[in-house]
Amino acid sequence: MHPTLASDLANLDLLLEHTWRHAVVALASLERRPAALVPPPAQPVPLPNEGRGLHAALDEFTSRWAPGFSGSAGPRYLGFVTGGATPASLAGDWLTSVYDQNPTAGIDSSAPDLEREAVSWLRQLFGLSDAQQGVFVTGATMSNLVGLALGREWLGEQKNVSVSDQGVVALGQVTVLSATTHSSIFKALSVLGLGRKAVRKVATLPEREAIDIAALEAELALLDGEPVIVVASAGTVNTVDFDDLVAIHALKQRYPFWLHVDAAFGAFAALVPEHAALVAGLDAADSICIDLHKWLNVPYDAAVQFTRRRDLQVRVFQNSAAYLGVPTDNPDFVHLTPENSRRLRALATWFSLAAYGREGHAEIVARNVRLARALGVLVDAESSLRLLALTRLNVVCFTLAREPTEARINAYVQAVRDLGDVFITSTLYCGTWGLRVAFSNWRTSEQDVPRIFDSLRRALDALQ
Repeated sequence: MHPTLASDLANLDLLLEHTWRHAVVALASLERRPAALVPPPAQPVPLPNEGRGLHAALDEFTSRWAPGFSGSAGPRYLGFVTGGATPASLAGDWLTSVYDQNPTAGIDSSAPDLEREAVSWLRQLFGLSDAQQGVFVTGATMSNLVGLALGREWLGEQKNVSVSDQGVVALGQVTVLSATTHSSIFKALSVLGLGRKAVRKVATLPEREAIDIAALEAELALLDGEPVIVVASAGTVNTVDFDDLVAIHALKQRYPFWLHVDAAFGAFAALVPEHAALVAGLDAADSICIDLHKWLNVPYDAAVQFTRRRDLQVRVFQNSAAYLGVPTDNPDFVHLTPENSRRLRALATWFSLAAYGREGHAEIVARNVRLARALGVLVDAESSLRLLALTRLNVVCFTLAREPTEARINAYVQAVRDLGDVFITSTLYCGTWGLRVAFSNWRTSEQDVPRIFDSLRRALDALQ
């Protein structure tokens, strides 16, 4: 063994304690760390020939790289619907690396069964039936990709072709109907060979991002029985609007389509009785995307993908190798996702659900919604700002009352960031440049709202 590696092994307990102390200091400094910052100029160094060991590596990281890391795990990082990491999920994530399990197959470890239990808990958390079979993937983009891959295979099934065997060329032209489509859907369609231009935009309800059901039916009728994919939104990015999933599913009695629901963070409405009606009908979907490193507050990266057609999932993702075996009625995960080897990302989720249960996570969701609405009231009363939409759930969508051009909006985002307390992101809503403030972090409290609003007001001075 290399002497430096051997020395690290011999002193592993002390080195891990040193790392633990670094982690404790970093977490304790979240209140002081800028929510976001301009990355300092990178100063790359050459690969060392002779490494200096873990202690020296940690010291170098602490001095060279840690100062440039944002406080994205903290309570006022409000861009991109970014959650943090609950204490239990953080512990689970550390232990994921300690045990370093590869839950590909169930012949050498109980890790796959832990993942199955975590999926079952998530199914119960979101009020889904046993018909929805789930699997962990890296994030919402991969969850959407897997769901749409199953929809692609379903389209082939309707045309008596096997896309997984014959390729996407056997399908011919494909139509995807959607109203307010997340950018990851277009990426997934590109990767799957269906193409970004396969999306046909359907009209939304007036002053809403939710799909107009009558317009959707008209589009389906024009297709004259041609099977298509319908992508519905359960929580749009800008305003957290929800398509009427019950009404969409009812159309399946008259028209053939695969229903994929992008519920990346909107699915969490199911945890709070006051908001659960927003996701009524979610269980009827053919495939569902839910992102866990958003509102479940587990570390990056983690998402879950549910489907009613696990047989199609096996058909698309099965891996033919003698040492992996053939899929059974309870297939190994190697036959269900794009990856073969994969980390046990389910462990962080298992820990957080075991530690805090339904009620603990429901409290996070309810609190975030309450705080978003409180901020919405303050923004609405500020003459220099203007709400662009109703604060339906956890996102406040607003703009500058004067000259909301792309340049001024981006300058405002930078001004907010440079104050250090808050990070928000820009958006384009109904042709108007605006801002999104997304509450999803478990640390965010009532005391943060005045501080957030104060930063939003002070940043206005930079635009004068």
